[in-house]
Amino acid sequence: MAVEMLRMLRPVIERVGTKDPNLGDQLRRAATSVPLNLSEGAYSQGRNERARWHTAMGSAAEVRACLDVAEALGYVDSVNEELRSKLDHVIGTLHRLTRR
Repeated sequence: MAVEMLRMLRPVIERVGTKDPNLGDQLRRAATSVPLNLSEGAYSQGRNERARWHTAMGSAAEVRACLDVAEALGYVDSVNEELRSKLDHVIGTLHRLTRR
C-alpha cells in the first residue's frame, strides 16, 4: 500500500517540484521514507521495530502536510481523494502498529 501511494504521488511530486523545488524535494523525501522505514521496521526487533514505524508514521503525516501546503499555495488544484485515502490508510495502519 505504501509503494502504491508513492506511485500515485509521483506526478504530484513532479508538479510541486516545478513550482517549488524545496517543497517538492521535502515531499519526495518524506514519501520515500514511508515504505523504506516500513520495510526496515518489518525486519527489526523490539524498540527498533517500533521506532521505524514511528518514523514512517511521522513521514506519512509530513506527506499529508506537504500536500495541504501545495494545495494552499496553488501548486496543485486538489489532491486525488483516492491518494488521500491510501495515505490515511497507511497512517492508520502505522498508528495501530505503534500501539502494540
